[in-house]
Amino acid sequence: MKIIKSPIKDLLIIEPKVFGDSRGYFFEAFNENVLKENGINIRFVQDNQSSSSYGVVRGLHYQKDPKAQTKLVRVLEGTIFDVAVDCRKGSPSFGKWFGLELTAENKKQLFIPKGFAHGFSVLSKNAVVFYKCDEFYAPESDAGILYNDPALNIDWQIPEDKIILSEKDARQPLFSDSPINFKFNRN
Repeated sequence: MKIIKSPIKDLLIIEPKVFGDSRGYFFEAFNENVLKENGINIRFVQDNQSSSSYGVVRGLHYQKDPKAQTKLVRVLEGTIFDVAVDCRKGSPSFGKWFGLELTAENKKQLFIPKGFAHGFSVLSKNAVVFYKCDEFYAPESDAGILYNDPALNIDWQIPEDKIILSEKDARQPLFSDSPINFKFNRN
């Protein structure tokens, strides 16, 4: 398992070592010891899975402190453009986003620590997304950011007229109006 730093501090790309032959493939998707060796002490408590069709944008979502969630996101079927927005006040990349294509074929994962909003767009006909969380879902802490906030200028890689949103996601506030209570840890 290879851990790659993204341009945003603490946001990591995880590439598994895939063993393939005529029977198919095998790879290790999660290894707590490998993360610990890289300074990440995490205990995941909840797994989530979603299925979506082309054009769906889910997000941008986060849970406010003290129920903030770290997520480890991967794709089981199809292709998504996965996005994380730095919401940590005091961070050099506060308000910046990073996006990465995650596919069933490339098997890459995005490690999104507490303090980030998360969302994705579906680029394939269908996509099944699986992610681990280190905190349980807490509806009272649920928050979000409008997917097309001009201040963020996220390219979801889907034509605007093809984007499909939930009512909740269509009503999220702008980044500047979101109830962000994260602080950047300089360590």
